[in-house]
Amino acid sequence: MGQNAPHRKLDMLPPSRENVETIEILKQTNRSTAALAELKGIAKTIPNQAMLINAIVLQEAKDSSEIENIITTQDELYKALTVNKSKVSAETKEVVNYRKAIFHGFDIVKTQGFLRVNNIVSIQQELIDNTAGIRSMPGTVLKNDQTGEIVYTPPQEKTEILDLLSNFMNYFNQNHDDLSPLINLAILHYQFESIHPFYDGNGRTGRILNILYLILNDLIDVPILYLSSYIIENKAAYYRLLNQTNRTGKWEEWVMFILKAVELTANGTISRINNINNLLDKTILKVQTRSPKIYKKELVELLFEQPYSKIDFVVRKLNVERKAASRYLRELEKIGIVESQKVGRETLYINKELIEVLKK
Repeated sequence: MGQNAPHRKLDMLPPSRENVETIEILKQTNRSTAALAELKGIAKTIPNQAMLINAIVLQEAKDSSEIENIITTQDELYKALTVNKSKVSAETKEVVNYRKAIFHGFDIVKTQGFLRVNNIVSIQQELIDNTAGIRSMPGTVLKNDQTGEIVYTPPQEKTEILDLLSNFMNYFNQNHDDLSPLINLAILHYQFESIHPFYDGNGRTGRILNILYLILNDLIDVPILYLSSYIIENKAAYYRLLNQTNRTGKWEEWVMFILKAVELTANGTISRINNINNLLDKTILKVQTRSPKIYKKELVELLFEQPYSKIDFVVRKLNVERKAASRYLRELEKIGIVESQKVGRETLYINKELIEVLKK
């Protein structure tokens, strides 16, 4: 597409079956489905689901924002969640908002069992922190960052955007017994990014919708499979295939890309969960052996739920006095489970080994 790439009318869903059910796609679907089923089973072995969700959601918030060139560190993120919010950088705030938006979406699908257009708008509002809503002014184009060339012109008229979104939502909420939900995931992700309904935050909103779709279709129970790290590693291919599908109407390469992303990300998440589980067992044993007087299962789990912990968290979790909470954390530091760090007036206690596991 050249400098004045025309707006090609975006087709309604669904695409024709022969385009999205080739032999190669079906073979890859089997591999991706098996990896996801294994992930779903292993996730259940973590004794406290909050440990897993907190850790993985934060990593996803960081990765997904990085695709949009919003860069922050894990350290800044955890501090933003535990200390004075007013000192947080704009980039870190955006990533924290992404995390809030994921939990907001998760709450909606758990209570409602489906999504509406206004739910997507509310997820995007959590993310962007403004109420601009669905695009109503023409003029939005997607450009190549380096060359300034227009690579894609999404639908411009609000009526067309709303028609396409309504069609998208119907397809999203339908039960497609005869077509794998993972193939549908690829179709839906392409369609949402092509509709590009908002002025800002389309990529991040679309990646949250991916996870909600997997949960609604019982492929996973909690929000722990995210494709953002795979997209970062293959960013050029991701955008090339989005544009190629739009230009040619050929789906196979795009669907294969998403299916492979699911398989490899599921396998990576399985190994991360195994590492978290092993570290949890090791930490429990160490506390039981070296400080049996303070050992409580809930105390150790808290260090995994909140890798940057503080006295208030212990007070709430264990229902103890501040003095006791402070003594527990100091004792854990003495035996090398956590490391303390002063941030403003707060003292944070960091589970360094867990942070290392999460970074891998």
